Amino acid sequence: MSPTDRSYTEEHEWIIVEDAYSRRALVGITDYAQDQLGDIVYFELPKVGDRITHLGKMGEVESVKAVSDLFSPVSGEVIEVNGALADQPELTNTDPFGAGWLLRVTMSDPSELDSLMSAEDYDVYIAGLH
Repeated sequence: MSPTDRSYTEEHEWIIVEDAYSRRALVGITDYAQDQLGDIVYFELPKVGDRITHLGKMGEVESVKAVSDLFSPVSGEVIEVNGALADQPELTNTDPFGAGWLLRVTMSDPSELDSLMSAEDYDVYIAGLH
């Protein structure tokens, strides 16, 4: 079961709004994504100050199995990158919804969240992938 306090993309990223007033949100990949990737060994993420676009490529994740693109759930500006992932990319394997987060962003258009899936919808979606 995916956490119900966030929204999800079909590309297996999640976003949780931390502060609606300042439009600050946290972005990561789902448990399903990390499970499919296997042991994660490297992230290529945008830098602080970079602009990301709704469902546009925002980086890459490399695992022992493959290199996969990462897509942004919203448009906005990167205000923080999880520096712990540089030395411990496996945090995303062990805690994808917590310590393994990827980016903190300031959303430029919070209405983009409306196009994302709820946890229930996402769980139904990934069940259909098996």
